[in-house]
Amino acid sequence: MNSILILFNDIVRLYIWVLIINAAASWLVAFNIINTSNRFVYSVLEISHKLTDPPLRFIRGFMPNLGTVDISPIVLILVLVFLRNFINEIFYKLPI
Repeated sequence: MNSILILFNDIVRLYIWVLIINAAASWLVAFNIINTSNRFVYSVLEISHKLTDPPLRFIRGFMPNLGTVDISPIVLILVLVFLRNFINEIFYKLPI
C-alpha cells in the first residue's frame, strides 16, 4: 500500500509542477518573452495546456470574475495538496 501512496504523491507533485510551469509560461507568452512560433515551444505549451485546461476550466466555472487575474491554478494546487494530505492521513491511520 505504501508504494501506491508514494506513486500518488509523486503524480500529484508532478502535476503541481506542470501547473506552475503552465502559469509561468502563460505570463512569458503574454509579455512576448517566449515566441510561440517556435515549434518546440509551441508543442510544450500545447501539452501543458491539454494537461491543465480541463480542471482549470471546471474551477473557473465556479469562481467569480476577477478581471485579468486568474487564481484558478492556485485554487487547484490547494485542492490537490488537501487531497494528497487527506488520502495520506486516511491510509496511514488504518491498522495494517
